[in-house]
Amino acid sequence: QVQLAESGGGLVQPGGSLRLSCAASGSFLRINAMDWFRQAPGKQRELVAATTSGGSTNYVDSVKGRFTISRDDAKNTVYLQMNNLNNEDTAVYYCHVGAVIRLFVSRDYWGQGIQVTVSS
Repeated sequence: QVQLAESGGGLVQPGGSLRLSCAASGSFLRINAMDWFRQAPGKQRELVAATTSGGSTNYVDSVKGRFTISRDDAKNTVYLQMNNLNNEDTAVYYCHVGAVIRLFVSRDYWGQGIQVTVSS
């Protein structure tokens, strides 16, 4: 099993910044994908930013140039630096991890979600 611990959310004014963290722990051989999703009230969950074990990254268009995803494989942790936040970024943010838990077996794991509220 893999446990994900998210931190860093909260209330911020428009134009402000927040940094989310998600640390994976438990029993696994390695972690492949590490991503951040978000779900705003009344909307579907969407992929915000993704990173692979090879270091490639992808972003949804609405956050390009403002958000940066990074990972520290030594700490099994993924970060999401969010700058120039606006009201449309208000959502519950979820960490997602794809982990190899034993030979030839991979599983997806989700964090519990962390609230980010952008408001003046």
